[in-house]
Amino acid sequence: MPEPSLAIFEYRDIPGSHTLGVARQYGAYESLRQVLAENDPDQVIEVVKASGLRGRGGAGFPCGLKWSFMPKEDGKPHYLVINADEGEPGTCKDREILSKVPHKMIEGILIGCHAIRANKAFIYIRGEMWKEYHVVVNAVKECYEAGLLGENILNSGWSCDIVVHRGAGAYICGEETALLDSLDGKRGHPRMKPPFPAQAGAFGMPTTINNVETLAAVPAIIRYGAAWYTSFGTEKSPGTKIFSLSGHVNRPGNYEVPLGIPLSTFVNDYGQGMRHGRAFKAVMPGGGSSQWLGPEHWDVPLDYEALRNAGTMLGSGAVMPMDETTCIVEGVWRLAKFFQHESCGKCTPCFEGTWWIERMLRRILIGEGKLEDLDILVAAASNIEGKSFCPFGDAASWPVQSTIKRWREEFEHHILHPGSCLVQGHGAHAYIRQYYPLTPQPWVTAGPALLPQHGTVSALPAGVS
Repeated sequence: MPEPSLAIFEYRDIPGSHTLGVARQYGAYESLRQVLAENDPDQVIEVVKASGLRGRGGAGFPCGLKWSFMPKEDGKPHYLVINADEGEPGTCKDREILSKVPHKMIEGILIGCHAIRANKAFIYIRGEMWKEYHVVVNAVKECYEAGLLGENILNSGWSCDIVVHRGAGAYICGEETALLDSLDGKRGHPRMKPPFPAQAGAFGMPTTINNVETLAAVPAIIRYGAAWYTSFGTEKSPGTKIFSLSGHVNRPGNYEVPLGIPLSTFVNDYGQGMRHGRAFKAVMPGGGSSQWLGPEHWDVPLDYEALRNAGTMLGSGAVMPMDETTCIVEGVWRLAKFFQHESCGKCTPCFEGTWWIERMLRRILIGEGKLEDLDILVAAASNIEGKSFCPFGDAASWPVQSTIKRWREEFEHHILHPGSCLVQGHGAHAYIRQYYPLTPQPWVTAGPALLPQHGTVSALPAGVS
C-alpha cells in the first residue's frame, strides 16, 4: 500500500469507516502487531520523539518526551488516560475522529500503553457526545471480540484493557488534572503540581494523559516512520494537523492539512473562501481561548512558532474567520459569557474576574458603558492572566486583551454612541438589553426589609463604623 498523505483521516469518507472490518482494510492494527513483535517500548518512544509529534489538545507538548517521563520498573500499575472531553469553543476534530475513525485512536492507545508500560487505559469522553460514545463503545467491543484487547493480544503475551468513561460536560475537565479528579469520582477541579500525573495521576498511580488526535496519529508514524511524518509541515512544527474550520466561510468542516499552511490558503482552498465574498476581518486561530488576529495576519502560517510570533497560539486548532460584518464587541462578549459560566470556582482571580469581565462587556453593548471601562477590562484580564490556578484563567483573559488592543475604536463607539454599533448600525444589540438585562445587585438595592431577619441586630458600639 502506498504511503498516504494523511495520518488520521486516511479513510474517513469510506462507508463504514468506524467499523473494524473497514479499518483493517486500511492496515489498522498492523502497527500494533509490529510494536508487539519487536517488544521494545523505549524504541517506540524514540520513534515518536523523532517524528516531532506534539500534543494536539492545545498545549503542544512533545508526545514522545511526555511518554518518557513515566517511571520504569517501579512495581506500580501505570495508566494511559485519553482526553476526549472536547469542549473548546469552535473545536470538533476529536468528535469526528471518535465517530468516523475510532480504531485509529484505539490502536494509538494500545501502542501508547505498551510504550509507557501500562495495561489499562481510560477514555474520558464528553457527556454530550452521545453518538460518539456509542461508536467508541462498539469499537472497543469489536476489539475485544477480535483479540485486540484483553488477555494475550495478538498472541504476544501482553494484555491491555480499555474503559470508556463519560464525563458530565464541564469545560474545566479538559484540563488534565481536573479530568483526573473527575475520573477519580471527585468534583472536576485542577490539582496542584507537583506531583505531576507521571508521578501520581489516576487513582494515585503514574499516568500519562493524551489527546484523541495525538494518539490517532501514532499508528501511521509507527507504520511509515518518523521521516515520513516529518516530510509534512515545517522543521519545528512537523506533521499534519486537523483544523476545525468554522465561522464566516463557505465550506466549514474538519480538515487534516500539513502544519504551516497559510491561513489564506487554508480558508480559500478548503473553506472555499469567505462567505458572500466579504472581506476578512478577524480570526480566532486556536479556539476560543486564543488571542484574536486581524486582517494583517491573513497570510500567517498555521503552525506553533508562527502563531506564537504573531501573538497568539495554535491551541486546539479551531480556526474561526470572521468577516467585515462582525461586531468584535459582541463576539468577545459571547466568549466571556461562556468562560464566566464554565469557571470552576476554585480560584478567586478566575471566578470573580470572569464575572466582572462579562458584566462590563454587556454593559458596553447595551449602551451603559464608560470610556474608563476599557482600561478596567484590560486590568481585570491582566489580573487573571498568570494568576489563576490553571490555564483556564489565561484562556478567559486573552480574547479580551487582544480585541481591545486591535479594535479599540469599536468599543469606544459603543460607549460614545449608546445603542449604536460601528459595524451593524443602530439598535443592532437591542436583544441583549431585552434578554440579558443588567439586573441590580442585591448589595445595591437591598434595604432592611429585604435582608434576612433572623434576629435583632444591636446597634454598633460608639466609635465603630
